[in-house]
Amino acid sequence: MLAEAPLSLVAKDMQAVNDLIIDRLASDVVLINQMGHYIVNSGGKRLRPALVLLAAGACGALDERAHLTAAIIEFIHTATLLHDDVVDASELRRGKETANALWGNEAAVLVGDFLYSRSFEMMVEVADMRVMDILSSTTNTIAEGEVMQLLNIHDADTTEERYLAVIHAKTAKLFEAATRLGAVLGNRPAEEEEALALYGRHLGCAFQLIDDVLDYEATEEKLGKALGDDLEEGKPTLPLIYAMREGSEAQAGLIREAIEQGGRSYIDEVQQIIHDTHATDYTREVARAEASKAREALWAVPESDYREAMARLVEMSVQRDY
Repeated sequence: MLAEAPLSLVAKDMQAVNDLIIDRLASDVVLINQMGHYIVNSGGKRLRPALVLLAAGACGALDERAHLTAAIIEFIHTATLLHDDVVDASELRRGKETANALWGNEAAVLVGDFLYSRSFEMMVEVADMRVMDILSSTTNTIAEGEVMQLLNIHDADTTEERYLAVIHAKTAKLFEAATRLGAVLGNRPAEEEEALALYGRHLGCAFQLIDDVLDYEATEEKLGKALGDDLEEGKPTLPLIYAMREGSEAQAGLIREAIEQGGRSYIDEVQQIIHDTHATDYTREVARAEASKAREALWAVPESDYREAMARLVEMSVQRDY
């Protein structure tokens, strides 16, 4: 579980960010207002905007520009979730019906586009070309990651390297942007900017790897969706890739068939194979290695309560159960 303590340092600033998000969601189109408010109030962790604030605090730049940048990051993240749920045909997220399940795929895609375009309007307000450059490049990389993931769907020959490339682009890149932007807003030296970017990148990878574990180990109540969603969608995540690599020929064959066919009919057998091959233990080890790199990167950042909070956040991210 992600405890509140590391984020309590920026609680007041997060409230300002939340107020800004609600304000900037406003549109003359009623459906955009309905869907936008539904999504942003659906119980997300707000981890990415919080990382902007913590990094900005560590760099002496926790001000209104940091609030605006944090809101932009959350808008980009929310847009990707809308598009993800359409591509994956997801019906539940965080224990609630997805926007596409309630309003349809077309509306979900178009409101995701609205959030992207609104985020770019807000980038202009930050009035910093480095911020524009980082965020525009980030959204491009995320889109590439989405396409890379799509190419891996139902492909049982996906390697660990290919899978890690997907999560670097699809998930870790936005974490990296969030923490890098704190240094940019604070006009910090290049070595501090790169250190914070590395911190975000490795934290993002660790976070996604634990998500992969929880898809097979968590309870549905805590996860907020059905277990085995990745398997149903034919996604070859690291626990599956490792189990195929380390399991018997029969076990590998069953997982291959499960990935290629998709669906939930194989979930019990696959979970047993994952347990027998210690695939989630291996995935946690990879996540812990990423977490260690994130912690090491922080040594280049001057000591502060914000740096300490970021270090504690790494530990909690890999120890969480949802």
